Amino acid sequence: MTLIKSISGIRGTIGGKTKENLTPIDAVKFASAYGTFIKKRNSNKDNIKVVIGRDARISGKMISNLVANTLLGLGIDVVDLGISTTPTVEIAVPIENADGGIILTASHNPKQWNALKLLNEKGEFLNGLEGEEILKLAENEDFCFADVDSLGTYSEDSSYLQKHIQEVLNLELVDVDAIKRANFKVVVDGVNSSGGIFIPALLKELNVSCVELYCTPNGQFPHNPEPLKEHLTDISNLVIEENADLGIVVDPDVDRLALVSEDGSMFGEEYTLVACADYVLGCLGGGNTVSNLSSSRALKDITHKHGGTYTASAVGEVNVVIKMKETNTVIGGEGNGGIIYPDSHYGRDSLVGVALFLSHLANKKISCRELRDSYPSYFMSKNKIELTPEIDVDKVLDSMASKYHNEDVNTIDGVKIDFIDEWIHLRKSNTEPIIRIYTEAKSQQSADDLALRFINEMKEIL
Repeated sequence: MTLIKSISGIRGTIGGKTKENLTPIDAVKFASAYGTFIKKRNSNKDNIKVVIGRDARISGKMISNLVANTLLGLGIDVVDLGISTTPTVEIAVPIENADGGIILTASHNPKQWNALKLLNEKGEFLNGLEGEEILKLAENEDFCFADVDSLGTYSEDSSYLQKHIQEVLNLELVDVDAIKRANFKVVVDGVNSSGGIFIPALLKELNVSCVELYCTPNGQFPHNPEPLKEHLTDISNLVIEENADLGIVVDPDVDRLALVSEDGSMFGEEYTLVACADYVLGCLGGGNTVSNLSSSRALKDITHKHGGTYTASAVGEVNVVIKMKETNTVIGGEGNGGIIYPDSHYGRDSLVGVALFLSHLANKKISCRELRDSYPSYFMSKNKIELTPEIDVDKVLDSMASKYHNEDVNTIDGVKIDFIDEWIHLRKSNTEPIIRIYTEAKSQQSADDLALRFINEMKEIL
């Protein structure tokens, strides 16, 4: 069992001992730290408000109740969206003029996990310094609760399903009419979480025929909830059976989007962003894009095709958002199927991704597989080296950067080395003694061979 504290929040497995797992005591302690942080930031305000929402996992209601009541005890007003999505809570925070938000979700982790994801007043994830401050508050238990006459108020708001959908439909580049004319038939795998409510509801507004697979929001995930190829055989088969135009897969909190082509093949999580960016850049006549260092080179290729500038950020959504703002990016995200579209909000949003992708497909008037085949084809390999605690990981990475200094080397997050036809990204884990190794090349064999070559070279240093 596990409890992981980081600058982005706290996550862990339900049950077991405090400080080792995500127990009720740990949830209350961390919610207290976040609430205290929000109060300090807004010490001049009489009323402080926080929006909360959760995915459909089994422990969600319990954790949500603990968090909500802790915030009330601190004198903070709570608006509870109930079963919701990460992007829905993100857009609700500024609409509600709230001072922050908490999403109760462990994202793609299995059902025994849960987590608290923390937002600022813009509905965006906290930065590193803010996260560190909350961790210190939690460690020191430096909390001050409200007296009985100053407790917060609690309200529920179930209107944000429709508000979120309407916000998506109102986006200028979402071609509602074209999607309706296309008469798409789509299979949706909502992994029995909130995506099983939100994605079909969006498709209904677009007159898309929807075949639901695992769309009952009971938290009983029917397969590993991370939307990777090896977990998605059921939807691949059903897309073919139903003669559907494509399949749509989301993770439990609906911030990652994977697609299945009409022949049952994976469109590829990396290519979700590529396709959406291709559409947006085409409509705008160009523009800048951002993804993280571990994402596919295909986005860079597509951006350059449209005359735009591509920039890579450090890994992590908050880092992508910072770089997007710096470079006035029109669309960005992560290669795990996370679409960030600033015209909507600065957060990964599968509803936005679905609407942009269907707009693209409807206007191109080609099949999903044909669209995928139109993009540069790259293959990835993901590996790791386990290290003993005494090894200086930074020294190993510095050695690799020095050895390949004549290549295109980026050291903002580990070491990324760009060769002409392939790249490798080496970065240390924040939670375990390993070096993660990501490679991409024009064939799977080349990607695997590049990874093996660098593993052997690093072993010589260790």
